[in-house]
Amino acid sequence: MQQTNSVSFNFTGGIISPGHLKEVLEIANAAKVSHVSFGLRQQLMMDVAAKYFVEFENNCKEKGISFYKTQKDQPNIVSSYVTTGIFATDTWLKEGAYKDVFDLFDYKPVLKINICDSNQHLVPLFNGHLNWISSSSQHFWYLYIRFPRTQAIYCWPELVYSNDIAMLSKQIEKLIEEQQRLYYNNERADGDSLFQQTKSTVEYVGKKIDHDIILPEFSLPYYEGFNKIDNNYWLGIYSRDELFAVSFLIDLCNICMVTKIGQLYTTTWKSLIIKGIESKHRKMWNFILGKYRINVRHAANELNWQTEDNNEDGLIIKRHVIRHFDKEDVRTDGLVFAVKTKPSSSMFASIIINRKGVQSSKRLKSKDRFDILHTKDFNPNSSELITFREDIEKDHIGTYLVSLCKVFYDQESKEDLLLDYSNAQAAQKNMLYQSKLLYQCKHCYTVCDGDNCSICDAPKEDFLQVPENALIVGV
Repeated sequence: MQQTNSVSFNFTGGIISPGHLKEVLEIANAAKVSHVSFGLRQQLMMDVAAKYFVEFENNCKEKGISFYKTQKDQPNIVSSYVTTGIFATDTWLKEGAYKDVFDLFDYKPVLKINICDSNQHLVPLFNGHLNWISSSSQHFWYLYIRFPRTQAIYCWPELVYSNDIAMLSKQIEKLIEEQQRLYYNNERADGDSLFQQTKSTVEYVGKKIDHDIILPEFSLPYYEGFNKIDNNYWLGIYSRDELFAVSFLIDLCNICMVTKIGQLYTTTWKSLIIKGIESKHRKMWNFILGKYRINVRHAANELNWQTEDNNEDGLIIKRHVIRHFDKEDVRTDGLVFAVKTKPSSSMFASIIINRKGVQSSKRLKSKDRFDILHTKDFNPNSSELITFREDIEKDHIGTYLVSLCKVFYDQESKEDLLLDYSNAQAAQKNMLYQSKLLYQCKHCYTVCDGDNCSICDAPKEDFLQVPENALIVGV
């Protein structure tokens, strides 16, 4: 088997210049890399054959392109920038506000940082270590810290101003790294102590939290295919095996540069999004999709899955379950599924398939066992996990997941919206009947109490009997 080196390229916030991406891909192509992938943290990943790696490394240095060996785990800054204008519209957080925050990061974070709009559902809010989430107050943010290698989450007691996010992130990271004994692998990590230490060492613009963060009910948007927005289109591209041909992506960059599209976007679903496609250029995009046989209309029950980066075992489980779902015609709208094969992974999902007691280096075996868990209220942003089934075989995962989906929809159906609506209508009708009845002229709608209308002299026979709270208003 050919020896390879796994490398990753970080694109802050999931924003990529087509020209820069093309440079990276051409270097990869010269090193005989045929396919690349995108990761859960919006980074670009590839495996470079050992015999070409020195050439690859030298070419990157020559172009001033930084990359990281995957095992060093230099996490990318994740953001919901991609959602601006397509999935998040009613918000103060625009593209410029994101970029102002990104530009202030003068260091390379060791901890995972998420910078997200609270009004969107595409990008996870809490699966970083430092999770910055927009508040309703313009340019102020909530901070939720998930301590490393734990599910313990601490809400920073103050809202923080946009211009101080980078500086405060740097200081908090410094304190956590200097005191790993207190903050790593500690479900009881003392967030208040960290807050006090930080306040005593740096100054920032803060604001009292008036109310807990309010998040809309989760609903994963469909992030694939051509979609019209105003007079243009945006295009989402997903790959079933999570691999993208280098030659396809180079052609994609060429189209962007020819049609003056200045940015591409990676998502936390290992996919790409291109915005601002003009109608006159759509034929060009259809051509390239056809040339490389790219399908952009996958079933929704395939798009709501999270698997660990570079993990074929997770993909095997995902495919196995999707086949079962298709056979049983299972509805999965409103749910997110994840396959977890490594103990250290933090997965964004409402339902998690957890591989039991196996180290990440070992491949999937028939004797492997799995637990099925779900988050509280099936909210993928929740860190509270509830065990549904334990110690089950791979072949039984699909059957139990169908049952769990039923539990979810039974829970969702506790409120009978149709019955509630019908009852409200009946109550309103009853109120009308119980209301005092008045006489109203059908010609001029004057309320009358005599034999003739005082305004138009219409006879009593032309009066309508109308409840007092439902009088007709003339135009």
